[in-house]
Amino acid sequence: METTARDDQRTAAERRRKELLEAADRVVLRDGPGASMNAIAAEAGITKPILYRHFGDKGGLYRALAARHTDALLAGLRAALDAPAPARRDRVEATLDTYLTAIEARPQVYRFLMHPAEEQQPAETGFDVGRHSAPLLRRLGEELAKVIAERVDLGPGGEEPARAWGHGIVGMMHAAGDWWLRERPFPREHLVRHLADLLWGRLATAGDLADGPAF
Repeated sequence: METTARDDQRTAAERRRKELLEAADRVVLRDGPGASMNAIAAEAGITKPILYRHFGDKGGLYRALAARHTDALLAGLRAALDAPAPARRDRVEATLDTYLTAIEARPQVYRFLMHPAEEQQPAETGFDVGRHSAPLLRRLGEELAKVIAERVDLGPGGEEPARAWGHGIVGMMHAAGDWWLRERPFPREHLVRHLADLLWGRLATAGDLADGPAF
């Protein structure tokens, strides 16, 4: 009975945490980087101390939201990499497009995760977005590196270039996507093509490994 009660409490806590994250998402979609703990608490119909009880501070809430959106993005990237494609370049373009489509569809969420509110400074808020966003990008880089190592025949010592490529591609997507999202100089499809052109060096000529779909 005690185990069942603890399980019920854990389930209720997880459900409540999910509800609070959904409320935070709604505020972030509206306010972007300026989303405040006060606004999120009001959206959830609770007081700020209760919100702190669940997440500790804005950094804790940020990490929870980052994990939520990174998990969704990684699932999309894996699906793009594993989907049937007539040529490797098509798979590369689908992967790039998945990332860029995600940030284009929810630009306020992207800005909340990657940029502090312009009118606020870390010293004023106690919250440095850059300090928290770096692990998010590293996680994306490591995951992409694993995919490259699993799908591309890089020969002996292939793990080294796979990791370099994974982090390099994520850095490229982040930097180019950040610039493109701010300026919108041309359609997303053009950026996908331009970035795929840039990648089309050794990656185009390396052979595929026998197991698994070609990258």
